[in-house]
Amino acid sequence: MTKDQIVYVVFGLVITIALVLDLGFLSKKNTTITIRQALRQTFLWVLLALGFFIFMWIEEGQKLALEYLSGYLMEWSLSIDNIFVFILIFDAFKVKEMYLSRVLLIGILAAIVFRILFITVGVAIVAQFSWVLYLFGLFLLYTGYQMFVADEDAAFDPHESKIYKFLKSFLPLTPSDGDGKFMIRQNGKPVYTTLFVVVILLAAIDIVFALDSIPAVMGISRSSLVIYTSNIFAVLGLRSLFFLLRGAVNEFEHLQKGIALVLIFIGVKMLGEHYINMVMDKNAQVLLSLLVILFCITGSIFYSIFSNKRKKLPKDLKDHSL
Repeated sequence: MTKDQIVYVVFGLVITIALVLDLGFLSKKNTTITIRQALRQTFLWVLLALGFFIFMWIEEGQKLALEYLSGYLMEWSLSIDNIFVFILIFDAFKVKEMYLSRVLLIGILAAIVFRILFITVGVAIVAQFSWVLYLFGLFLLYTGYQMFVADEDAAFDPHESKIYKFLKSFLPLTPSDGDGKFMIRQNGKPVYTTLFVVVILLAAIDIVFALDSIPAVMGISRSSLVIYTSNIFAVLGLRSLFFLLRGAVNEFEHLQKGIALVLIFIGVKMLGEHYINMVMDKNAQVLLSLLVILFCITGSIFYSIFSNKRKKLPKDLKDHSL
């Protein structure tokens, strides 16, 4: 077996065991997840991701390991941005607390299947037509700019989304959650519940986010091994991250701008790769990407926390702090 094949086998085993533990011991049907359980699950997924980083370093060397870590951190930060939208979807369809964990799990597993398909197609296209990377770079620049200047007050309305309207146009839907079922019968005919709609929306929204994240991780690494593993590790940790951060996610109001700066940086890097290669070797480029991602994400989170604390101060104390 080659080194890449060994890493893929280990990755598959780690993911399978972790999912069995998650489903069998850490998750029970129709039960709520406490902050302590969410923290434990988040710690488990992050620990596994970092342990895989060490394994990658040993098997594949420093460069690929750092590319994986950079890709994972970027995908992880984008996952936090996903949570904003997930909260809006759950609130809009009034999903009960006891169903949140199962709905999230099914939606995320469906999203992983689509991501694998997207990555496979994306890697094949880039291998055949390398100039596509320049289109990805332009797309990331545009997306990053739009995200940076976006109106934060313009909230996403799930009921007005094209996905929901499409489902509503050809499927019989009911406003009931069906007591946890995805499909029930009314007057002898099958109808689909709000939980079914929410699962479809979760998977579809993640596909939209993948349109940004997959080109971005390709800007960090051309290795399909890095792209697959960093994406899947980040997405699998999304469910526990949701329960951990959902109460505090509104505190990270400037995180979106930090993510936007990362996308702009990677877009510029992809467009100027030829010239960057003349002045900087690949290892230095990987390290620079990692540092920029860390600085933008942690900086935007800390600035959000500082900004929120300052808003809560009495006016006279604000003036004094100036």
